Amino acid sequence: MYCLKALYFSLRFWLALIGLVLLFVAAYALPFLFPVARIALFVFVALCLIEGVILFRHRKGIFARRDVTDRLSNGDENPVTIYLENRYTLPVYLEIIDEIPFQFQRRDVLFRAGLKPNETKAIRYELRPTRRGEYSFGAVNVYAMSPLQLVKRRYQFSQDKQVAVYPSYLQMRQYELLAATNRLSELGIKRVRRLGHSMEFEQVRPYTRGDDVRTMNWKATARRSGARGTDLMVNAYQDERSQAVYCLIDKGRMMKSPFEGLTLLDYAINASLVLSNIALLKQDRAGLLTFSNRIGQLLPAERRPGHMLKILELLYRQKTRFLESDYEALYATVRAHIRQRSLLLLFTNFETVNGLHRQLPFLRRLAKDHLLLVIFFENTEMAALLNQPATNTEDVYQKTIAEKFAYEKKQIVKELQQYGIQTILTAPRNLTANTINKYLELKARGMI
Repeated sequence: MYCLKALYFSLRFWLALIGLVLLFVAAYALPFLFPVARIALFVFVALCLIEGVILFRHRKGIFARRDVTDRLSNGDENPVTIYLENRYTLPVYLEIIDEIPFQFQRRDVLFRAGLKPNETKAIRYELRPTRRGEYSFGAVNVYAMSPLQLVKRRYQFSQDKQVAVYPSYLQMRQYELLAATNRLSELGIKRVRRLGHSMEFEQVRPYTRGDDVRTMNWKATARRSGARGTDLMVNAYQDERSQAVYCLIDKGRMMKSPFEGLTLLDYAINASLVLSNIALLKQDRAGLLTFSNRIGQLLPAERRPGHMLKILELLYRQKTRFLESDYEALYATVRAHIRQRSLLLLFTNFETVNGLHRQLPFLRRLAKDHLLLVIFFENTEMAALLNQPATNTEDVYQKTIAEKFAYEKKQIVKELQQYGIQTILTAPRNLTANTINKYLELKARGMI
């Protein structure tokens, strides 16, 4: 596209110019077309000059502003809004190009809008980052055209901005809100019925669907009954509080595998952030430990104000290392620094039984002193391959290998359970919900 500073020529301009050239070429064969061609050229030039004067008469005919938060949530759709204002006295047609960070690898952030005189409009779109770190936004470019749409005037609003992509705090807030309103079931969190009532009595409250009918308080129900009908009341028992919950995050090479744009490490980080927040809401203490071929960061389990911010900042800095994880160093660190019996949620990945056997002695030692929950991942792409029919020899070979790996995953679960180690084998997208379900189940059973 040819431009002169802020002046650009539109597609309609080039089509009209090509039409004029063809008209002059035809005039050589048909001389009577020359007067028509001259008049058309004069009108074309006049219209371009008129549109140029209209667009450049106002020094600031268009105003635009991008509205984006200082932090983006990794793996989530983050809203970005561009506000537009037409300060011309006539309708304008706009093309908006937003210079988004290169990490998104998108070339389709082009919008078109029509604005009446003095009208404002907001254009909203979403960006889904898949890597944590610093992202840089550039300028907002707006190309304005009058109703003639022959030439454009470019307005460039320099809005260079650095934003940080953090672990999925939007997901954390969603779970926190639904937990506060007792609606976690909407995200796949199951209601767990408590076994017995050894827990401490907390209060009498109105019955809600899903409550254990054995907790019904008939005396309180009778007192609340009246002309309006019967208001059922139940006894509420509070969970045992101030238990230590640690998320142990493996940063080794097995956690580099990507699924739906995110690595397994990022799935584990997002789930750890949400689970830590839920644990704090349940009056437990949340801590973190990261490791690979060497021990990373250790954040002791606490429940002080501002502790979630420490967890968020620690998770933001984690990166995958391309070496095999050292479980012996993990065991030594846990034994030295985590003295109280705690719930340890180990986010890792085992692809083969042999890979498990190398680390099993250290897992058994961890399970001896703590309640250990090993969380690893299904290969969802391999599962999709298993569901496809085999049509040739190559498909049969690939399907056989896939069945072998799927069988080994199930064998890993059985071996861990044989030694009393709790396990979760989950698809990456279901990691957060399955982890919270297991945590709530363990609390309801009084195992923590």
